[in-house]
Amino acid sequence: MNALNEKEKTPYVVTSKSYTAVAINAASKAGEWIKSRLGTVGEPGTKYSPQDLVTEVDKGAEQMIRRLILTHFPHHAILGEEGVEPGPEASAKALKEAEEEEFLWIVDPVDGTTNFVHGFPFYSVSIALAHNGEVIVGVIYDPSRDEMFVAEKGKGAYVHGNRMLVSGEQELAQSLIAVGFPADTTYALPINMVAVQALAPQVRSLRAGGSAALHLAYVAAGRLSAYTEVGLKPWDIAAGALLVEESGGKVTDTVGTPYQLSVSHVVASNGKIHDALTGVLKEANATGLE
Repeated sequence: MNALNEKEKTPYVVTSKSYTAVAINAASKAGEWIKSRLGTVGEPGTKYSPQDLVTEVDKGAEQMIRRLILTHFPHHAILGEEGVEPGPEASAKALKEAEEEEFLWIVDPVDGTTNFVHGFPFYSVSIALAHNGEVIVGVIYDPSRDEMFVAEKGKGAYVHGNRMLVSGEQELAQSLIAVGFPADTTYALPINMVAVQALAPQVRSLRAGGSAALHLAYVAAGRLSAYTEVGLKPWDIAAGALLVEESGGKVTDTVGTPYQLSVSHVVASNGKIHDALTGVLKEANATGLE
């Protein structure tokens, strides 16, 4: 992205030192590279297993994003999925250490890795910037559709340069709600299955796309009424939470406490159905917080 002087600046063509411009540039370049690797999955003679390949793509994309950020902001800290050991305890510990930083970039290089492996075109790059623990920039890029979702704290959220607004559904019965099937089969998956069972009869329909970041972006864009899942990580939620809030929606944990970086059990909605949704989760003991 070329640097322009302040007089020429527009929301999508900004000086190279703008946090948002760097996030957009990093997400775009990483996303295009990830997409270019898609055709190598399952090719005859490939020496990588699908899991190895995704590990390589994840790590390569995160390294690319790190380089692009640190070129402009060498003193900023970065919390990326690939730099943290698996498991909720490790991610909580990494976040606690990173939260002390004034400027913290929170990166998920490929959100929806299972989809990527199978060639299912619903995966994304998620990049957020937090200042003293508060997310101030959120960017989610969907390379399959070339959709860039962008939010700045207090300035609204945009896709294709158009302002996003959450949907207007007033009741659960009118609502399209996204859920998740997490990889943690011992703890998070059973709770999410209880939530699915409780919500299914009360909503218009449920969806499970397999990318938390894109689910959040779709709530912001008004394509989903809400999204809820237990057992997420900071990098799954940070950018998307700002998108939803800046589009007029609401993001909390599953019992209604306002979003902060440590939240891992999330409800993001258009705001209008939020209390009804958290009420169903509480009644079903599906909050993960009892």
